Amino acid sequence: MRQLLFALSALLFLSSAAMAAHGLITLKSAHSVEETTDRLQKALTAKGMTIFARINHTQGAQNVSMSLRPTQLLIFGNPKVGTPLMQCAQSVAIDLPQKALIYEDESGEVWLSYNDPNYLAQRHNIQGCNTVLKKIEGVLKKFANAATVK
Repeated sequence: MRQLLFALSALLFLSSAAMAAHGLITLKSAHSVEETTDRLQKALTAKGMTIFARINHTQGAQNVSMSLRPTQLLIFGNPKVGTPLMQCAQSVAIDLPQKALIYEDESGEVWLSYNDPNYLAQRHNIQGCNTVLKKIEGVLKKFANAATVK
């Protein structure tokens, strides 16, 4: 029994670590790419976030006679949230505004990925901004859940 619990714990750790690979947080969506992106955009605008762009990479591929599974990118932000982070480390501006990638994988599953704020903190050596980072982390999680959960 003890070995089974250890194996399950290790499996959960490895699966969550895999989903956070390369500084991304990735959540499985219960909706199509289009609907997930729509839901995310609606949740963001309802909270006063600015949508800078919605990029349909699949359409772009079709425009050059290529194919790509459904893939969309939403670029969004709010200077009230991003500016304090840039004040801590101005180089983080290269990763702002925030982006969310919504895509369908080869097995037909839909995923939403976004940059992990803790990864950005490490990448840009952000010091003394824990409150801002925690706020961003919580807000992004709420937006992602609003888009992906049934």
